[in-house]
Amino acid sequence: MNFASDNTAAIAPGILDALVRANQGYALGYGNDAATQRVERTIGEVFECDPAVFLVPTGTAANALSLAHVTPPWGGVLCHEQAHIMTDECGAPEFFGGGLKLIGLPGANCKLSRDRLERAIARYSGHVPHQVNAASVSLTQATEAGTIYRVDEIAALSEVAHANGLAVHMDGARFANALARMNATPAEMTWKAGIDVLSFGATKGGAMAAEAVVFFDKARAASMAERRKRAGHLLSKHRFLAAQFEGYLADGYWLSLARHANAMADRLADGLRGAGISIVWPVEANIVFALLPTALDGKLKSAGATYYVRPNTLAGDDVVIGEDQMLVRLVTSFATMEPDVDRFVALVRAG
Repeated sequence: MNFASDNTAAIAPGILDALVRANQGYALGYGNDAATQRVERTIGEVFECDPAVFLVPTGTAANALSLAHVTPPWGGVLCHEQAHIMTDECGAPEFFGGGLKLIGLPGANCKLSRDRLERAIARYSGHVPHQVNAASVSLTQATEAGTIYRVDEIAALSEVAHANGLAVHMDGARFANALARMNATPAEMTWKAGIDVLSFGATKGGAMAAEAVVFFDKARAASMAERRKRAGHLLSKHRFLAAQFEGYLADGYWLSLARHANAMADRLADGLRGAGISIVWPVEANIVFALLPTALDGKLKSAGATYYVRPNTLAGDDVVIGEDQMLVRLVTSFATMEPDVDRFVALVRAG
């Protein structure tokens, strides 16, 4: 009953098999191997374009280097106040961006709205050279609340950003989970909706350690190779990053893994609702936020359940949380099995 995070799961079998196959003989280092070239072509096919692709081992690296590349050191990145880059990356975007500023904005369901973005751009524009001015926007897909931006929402936010000269970045650590919920293609959810650069995550989806920075306009990626190298994120045995993506993307495997994780989240949320538990945000990816009775926490953990307790204030002022309740985050993965979900729900029902 491990619901702590999708990154607590093992490596998905298809990806592990790809790593074993790659572990034969010799290959050129630093991305000059045949597997990397194949993956770059495959990612282009997935997104229906000819992008510039840079593989890195962590999501923090993907986000920080992407934002540093499209935001000057004196610029600001507009994002949700609960975005992962704000709360969980230890200042990496600011560090790799030479002092760029993250500007967190409120928004329902951990999402930015067009009106809020317009007001923020107006506030952080024009007072040069004295003020940090907005230079980019970052959208988290799926969000830290497990909600997703629909294509029309992405397009509307991108339209506002581009009209004001801002680049648009997408943190896609759970890109597959979001896409699996939508009647859209990867292209429609990214560059066709105005995304300039994507942090395309595989680790949370089942890889060991593999993320891709995808620039949809190659010209915008000029000198990104040097930025990645200087940051220490160009792996010498690069073929093992590429191998993970080969296994991940082969025959739609990445989406099947995501669909399973999403289905387990649905099963968990439905079961908890049936047990009288309140679910805080819409379950749109593979994350469930629930209000559990505080007295149950010890019992569940004693029975082997693992999950994170979050501050009640995270739910926002519009969510009423009783004194005997606690906000918990439950994350499912490709490895989550129905019996684990059902046992957890049964324990909650038993009280």
